[in-house]
Amino acid sequence: MTGVSETGMLERLRRADWLKQDEMRAVFEALGAGGHVVRAVGGAVRDTLLGRRVSDVDLASDATPQEVMKLAQKAGLKAVATGIDHGTVTVIANGKPFEVTTLRCDVETYGRRARVTFTRDWEADARRRDFTINALYADPDGTLYDPVGGLKDIEAGRVRFIGDARTRIREDYLRILRFFRFCAELEATQLDAEALRACVSERKGLERLARERVHSELCRLLRAPGAVRVLQAMFDHGLLVGILASVPLLARLERLCALEVGYGRQPDAMLRLAALALHVEEDAARLAERFRLSKAEAEILVAASRYRLFLPRPDAQRARVLLYRLGEACYRHALIMAQAAEGRDAEAAVWRKLYDMAAEGVPAFPLKGADIIALGVPRGPRVGEVMRQVEKVWIESGFSSGRAALLREARAIAERLKKEE
Repeated sequence: MTGVSETGMLERLRRADWLKQDEMRAVFEALGAGGHVVRAVGGAVRDTLLGRRVSDVDLASDATPQEVMKLAQKAGLKAVATGIDHGTVTVIANGKPFEVTTLRCDVETYGRRARVTFTRDWEADARRRDFTINALYADPDGTLYDPVGGLKDIEAGRVRFIGDARTRIREDYLRILRFFRFCAELEATQLDAEALRACVSERKGLERLARERVHSELCRLLRAPGAVRVLQAMFDHGLLVGILASVPLLARLERLCALEVGYGRQPDAMLRLAALALHVEEDAARLAERFRLSKAEAEILVAASRYRLFLPRPDAQRARVLLYRLGEACYRHALIMAQAAEGRDAEAAVWRKLYDMAAEGVPAFPLKGADIIALGVPRGPRVGEVMRQVEKVWIESGFSSGRAALLREARAIAERLKKEE
């Protein structure tokens, strides 16, 4: 449920800032000059009605791609034929790109691709889209065009396929994940029964999807406010284990989501994936390979996989050692995972102190290799061995030993190692 009336949502759309931007107006005016109708469509309209931030705006028009190109260029705008076979032209106004897609019907579908025919029928264009909440259009003045009842579904917090759910899923099996992702974003309290049955019956189709597409959609689901409830429904209906290739740890994920809020953190898809699917440290590499994660994403999983270093909960001295060894970001990822895994609310204040310790910064070891060489230690492995031993002394001192004391210690270590040759 949105908590806002239909009237309130429509008022949001009429007042939307993005509709009034100069670049947006320039595109509307350029395409409208030929007597054609152009409307914003999809995510920008949906998110405005929901009161959410809008980043990209897609447009639909009854003009053909060739007409869009001519009208844009005539108005002094740049036009690029980015997907002209499927009716898409990118119009650029003052450096800002807008994808303009001609109204179309899908003649044949091949997974995520389709052979299309262009139309001037707005309802036909709406019927080819996946969900009612994505078949919402806005005129330049903010008037809503809603041919399939998407506004009522948004108001009810409901995600429905347009037409027969199984047929729409077979057109692109990613729609199974998109269904659950939108349910999580709308924080749906009840999933559409027909859609759910279709997702379950067609779940084998998920195996055909490229891992990168699954990764992208799963990350958006994990970041959504209703992620835990929806993931639980996916698990209950036999969909989640196949995606993760492991049994999900939903209770740990729920605790981690609560901790993110408590610590003032933004939802982190990789940390949430770790909480959901990491059983052993090696799972970090498995998940990175399974979902084709980027290096930065994989590093978050590796950091979170080290959470057992914080169990049982460390004292302040051991926590400082972990902060030094792991670095600030890795320390916090592993710590919040450990707290979610432990699950004892009574110790929340103690965990909070350890978490905030990272803000003090990572201690900097006062010596460098050049300092050891200056003591007369020859370049080579001996320098590293002296550094390791004196660093150990520094850590055991609680990071309190100063540079002069450490140099004396380093000299003594070097002399001892020389005698042991």
